[in-house]
Amino acid sequence: MHRHRLFRQPRTVATLAVLATLTATLIATPAAAAPAVVVVDFGQRTGPVHGGATGMLYGLSDPGVPGDSLLAGARPRTIAQKAPDGDQHPNGDALVVADGFFAAGGAEIVIYMQDVYSQWPYENRGIDDYLAKVDTMVRKVVRERPGDKDKFVWVPFNEPDGIWYQNWAASKQKFFSDWKAVFERIRSIDPDARIVGPNEAAYNPGRLRDFLTWAKDASCAGGNCLPDIMAWHELQRDKLASYRGHYEHYRAMERELGIGPLPINIDEYGNRRDMSVPGQMIQWISLFEDTKVDADMAYWTYAGNLDDHAVRTRQANGGWWLLKWYADLTGQTVSATPPQLNVADTVQAVAALDESARRGTILVGGGSEPVRLDVSGLDPAVFGKQVDVVVSKATWTGYEGDALKPPVIATRRATVSDGKLRVDLPGGDVMAAYRVTIVPASGGEPAPDAPWTVSVEAESAALTSAQAFNQDTTANAQLYATSGKRDVGAMNRADSAVTFPVTVPRDGRYRLGVYQGANKAPGRHALFVDGKLNQIVQYSANLGWTYRGRTDVELELTAGTHELSVRTSADGVNRLPGSDITLDRFDLTEVTGAERAAYSADEARLSGGARITRQAKGPAIALGGDALATFFVAAGGDGYHDLTLDYRAPDAGDLRVMVDGREIRGLRATRPGEGSSRVRVYLPAGISKIDMSGPAGLELRALTTVRVTEADAAVHRVEAEQAPRAGTANVVNVPATSGSNASAGAYVGHIGNGPGNTLTLPRPDGFGPGEYVLVVHYANADTNTGHAYNTDVISRFLDISETGGATTRGVFRHNYAWDNFWPQATPLTLSTDTGAVVLGNATAYGPNIDRLELARLVLEVDNKARG
Repeated sequence: MHRHRLFRQPRTVATLAVLATLTATLIATPAAAAPAVVVVDFGQRTGPVHGGATGMLYGLSDPGVPGDSLLAGARPRTIAQKAPDGDQHPNGDALVVADGFFAAGGAEIVIYMQDVYSQWPYENRGIDDYLAKVDTMVRKVVRERPGDKDKFVWVPFNEPDGIWYQNWAASKQKFFSDWKAVFERIRSIDPDARIVGPNEAAYNPGRLRDFLTWAKDASCAGGNCLPDIMAWHELQRDKLASYRGHYEHYRAMERELGIGPLPINIDEYGNRRDMSVPGQMIQWISLFEDTKVDADMAYWTYAGNLDDHAVRTRQANGGWWLLKWYADLTGQTVSATPPQLNVADTVQAVAALDESARRGTILVGGGSEPVRLDVSGLDPAVFGKQVDVVVSKATWTGYEGDALKPPVIATRRATVSDGKLRVDLPGGDVMAAYRVTIVPASGGEPAPDAPWTVSVEAESAALTSAQAFNQDTTANAQLYATSGKRDVGAMNRADSAVTFPVTVPRDGRYRLGVYQGANKAPGRHALFVDGKLNQIVQYSANLGWTYRGRTDVELELTAGTHELSVRTSADGVNRLPGSDITLDRFDLTEVTGAERAAYSADEARLSGGARITRQAKGPAIALGGDALATFFVAAGGDGYHDLTLDYRAPDAGDLRVMVDGREIRGLRATRPGEGSSRVRVYLPAGISKIDMSGPAGLELRALTTVRVTEADAAVHRVEAEQAPRAGTANVVNVPATSGSNASAGAYVGHIGNGPGNTLTLPRPDGFGPGEYVLVVHYANADTNTGHAYNTDVISRFLDISETGGATTRGVFRHNYAWDNFWPQATPLTLSTDTGAVVLGNATAYGPNIDRLELARLVLEVDNKARG
């Protein structure tokens, strides 16, 4: 039996009516409930988009974790990571993650120098011990990164107001002396090094004034002792109300003291309940973008998951999409005035205008009430007389619940009068954020693509031998996010059940998303429909009871009302293995066909001179030369997808397309005019980065992805226990008492930790030289122990060697339990005709392996011209 700490108020949200109403009244009469009014003036510019609000503390752990494309999509400007070879955590070394971060568009790595120590709070061995460590780490960065050492900035002391120098009256002079010593040691090795500080746990104006007054007059390394970058932390819920006051006070202090203005990095912010929740994160983003500072999300859970915005490896949760939308903003921010400024947990917004793209974007969310956007300043020279308004919604999907491309919930072609427009957004979802884009009307009128869906809170259902618990994240912001602030637990008896009715609009297939917490072990529930067993629901392990995952299952339903029941037993007598699982919410969504997503020209990131054009047939991206369009596409599962590019070409010519950095050959415009090119390509579950360039004058209109499940028959699959093993690699049969998802009831363990301990995948006929994807279904629950609150997870690695060919290193992040198997894709280039693929690790253990899948990257390419 488990215990809960704090624990919500019943709530059921049906979105069908909301979406229908929104589509009809997007620019019309106000909602019946009084809306929260956000005033957006596109005529009042507030400065270039800074994009610094979604930095991350320990957001990265190892190369490839949590996925290069996922990182590039979020594109944090800054990350804060541990000192080289530091002992505070087992991974997250600034030098180890640097290449991936910079390749993803990152600008600056903040090095937490005291994380060289193993204890929290840091053990104090005296300044001489620390200086020796400072010397070693700075020399290592200068030696290993001579070409870009300027991208690393140094934090001499982390939270000195709570560690080493708590009593300011007694320790002030000691802090000044130690700051000077560390400052001068850094600069003696790298005279151009930038230094960050004082980096206190909160905004302490008295301590800060003392420090700045001393630092501006003191002598350090031939200059003053001022930091190059000012930093402090904003960690509690009340900081949503007080941060702007801190910022203004600090800037006034600078002016008074005759220093600065210094760049600012709020290098830890937010609480557990904020991370992954779009409606919470938009509030923090608006603060830091308004004040044009860098800011790093706090590290509360474990390294390498983008501070709770990454699902598994390379998959996105709902919060990630808000980070991505924010990273997409270009041009100038404009005035966006919320109904209440400096009030925690209220509607807030960020808006930007890109004149060159003729596009206005508003990101808004954070409240449960409807929102009205009063928009003005729409210059007819930029937007014309008619505009297309498109509203997309990103909502919470749990920490480990994946989210595909956010649906377009409403659209409208509207006439602009006197530069003004009104946009009404629905209420009811406090965890959601919305993206509103406004562009000149062109092409066909845009249309919503959101499927029918309904949500039911678990605590509002009928409970049998189960209990609802409060999870009040307002009272305690350090609780993990919970939908409705309540959940259902104590599912520990054979008759435990959560039962609720749903009414669906038509016969068809529906996807039930179960938001659950399985405490570091996989488990199962039985799903009954109208009193009959429908299927067994297999859950993945989670970090804990309240660190939510989401498990999706599909079922056929006839139109009308049905009773769904999630139970701990299939027969009413015997509990299913691992069935003591918390339940939070159920989402039932209509499945309308093959998974499909369309990415318009306005959803691409442009570089190299690429630009948006707007003509009668709609927006397009003008390519040619170095011009590049980048899309971030989402796949709901591993397998083959058709990627189709629609374009107009002035002449025949080759298209250059890269999927996660791998070139796709054979795509070309076959003649002048309208055309499309399609490639059937294997995409792993999650986010893939698609780069496209083309011949001069080519106009790219859109990219579309469609899941093609029948093509997965081309994948070669082998159960690990049936593959050749060597050395210590051994078969483990899963006991009947386990809730494991191991296929065929067995897996292989003890791979690695010696050169001869391997698992081999023979090459089947027809799998000759070429580009492949190897999917390994793995389990890894390796951790360090002892940190006060972080879970020190450890990644494991496999060296994947082609006999007679090359070796590729695959990385496998922690996934909570040794019998909890997740798929992990590794790109392979095979060069021999038949060389077997051997998996091992000569120096350390690899993960447990359940199943192997080998897939060609590309199955077919088709180019065709149109009218």
